[in-house]
Amino acid sequence: MLAFDKDDLTILGETPFVAEMPAHRLDDDTTPIRRFYVRNNGLVPPPCADPEAWTLVVDGEVERPLALTLAELKRDFRPRTFRMVLECGGNGRAFFQPPTRGNAWTQGGVGCAEWTGVPLADVLAAARPTGAARHTAHHGADLPVPGHPAPEPLSRGMPIAKALEPHTLVAYAMNGEALPAVHGGPLRLVVGGWPGSLSQKWLTRIALRDREHDGPGMTGTAYRVPRRPMVPGAEPDLADFRIIESMPVRSIVTTPADGARLPAGTRAVSVRGAAWAGDLEVDRVDVTADGGATWVAAELQPARNRYDWRRFAATLRLPSDGYHRIMARATDSEGRAQPSVPVGWNPQGYGCNVMHGIAVVVG
Repeated sequence: MLAFDKDDLTILGETPFVAEMPAHRLDDDTTPIRRFYVRNNGLVPPPCADPEAWTLVVDGEVERPLALTLAELKRDFRPRTFRMVLECGGNGRAFFQPPTRGNAWTQGGVGCAEWTGVPLADVLAAARPTGAARHTAHHGADLPVPGHPAPEPLSRGMPIAKALEPHTLVAYAMNGEALPAVHGGPLRLVVGGWPGSLSQKWLTRIALRDREHDGPGMTGTAYRVPRRPMVPGAEPDLADFRIIESMPVRSIVTTPADGARLPAGTRAVSVRGAAWAGDLEVDRVDVTADGGATWVAAELQPARNRYDWRRFAATLRLPSDGYHRIMARATDSEGRAQPSVPVGWNPQGYGCNVMHGIAVVVG
C-alpha cells in the first residue's frame, strides 16, 4: 500500500500513519508518489473491491441531490489536470517554541503532484445549490482511531466561493495513476492553497450548509489560529480564533542536501528549491550563504497553473573552505516574506513558515 523511498521516509506517527520526506528528496518538479507526504487523521478504510463503483453523495442545500459513482463522474464531467501543492497545516510545527501539540513536522509535509479529476464547481452545478448554500461539509470513509470517541476522524469544509474555484477538484488520479489508497483513493478532494486537511481523502459525501461547518477539525483549536498574536504557551481564547484558510508563503532548499560535503577548494555552489504562497503568487526568492548579510536573487521557473509551486535556482559564492549555512527566503505577491525566526505561535503549531536553512561543509 505504501510506495515510498523507505530509507528516507521519516515516520512521525504510526496510528494514524503520518510521514514526511526530507527536503532534499523533494527536488523533482512534480513530486513522485513514493515521495509524497502522508497525513492521516484516521485509519485507511478497507480496500475497495470495485473503485469505479465508489459513490459520492452531494446533498444538503441543493435542489437536486446526487449520488454519483466514480464511473459516472468520469463519464459525465470533463476531466482536468493541474499540478498543485498540498501542504499539511502543521508543516514546520517542530520549529515553534515552546513545543505545540501534534506531529513534529519539519519541512517535508508538502508535495506538488499532478492531480486529475473533475472541478467540484461542475459537480455542484449539477446539484443546483440553493440560495442558502454558504459552506461545504466534507465526509470520508476513513475509520476512527481506536480509543477516540468521535464517529468521524475528520470532517472539514470551506466557503462556497473556494469550492467553486476552477482548480478545486474531485480527484481520482495522481501523476497519471489511479489515486493510491494511502493518498485517499479512489476519490478525494484537492483544494489548492489551503491546508491539506481540507482535501478530504476517501471522499463519500459533500453536504452544502447555510453556515460554517462544525465537524471534527473545524472547532476549538483544530485547524484554527488566533486572529491576534498570542503569547507563546498561553491559554487560548477560543473566541479570538478563526479557521485557517490560505497558507503562508514558504520555500525549501532541495539541493544541496543538509550536511552535504563539497570538495576542498569549492567556491561556488548551485542551489535549487521550491516556493509556494497559498492563494497568492510567489514574487521572488532570495538565497544567502552568509546568514543574510548578502542575498542573491534566484531564477524562478514559471508556474504551470495556479497553485503550482515555483522551482528556483541560484549560484552562491563561497569565500573559503569550512562550514557554510545556506538559507532561502520567499516573498509573496503582496510583499510578505518568510521570517527568520518562527512567528505566530498557536496551540496546534499551524502555519510556521520560518526560512529553511541547510548546512554544507567545504573540504
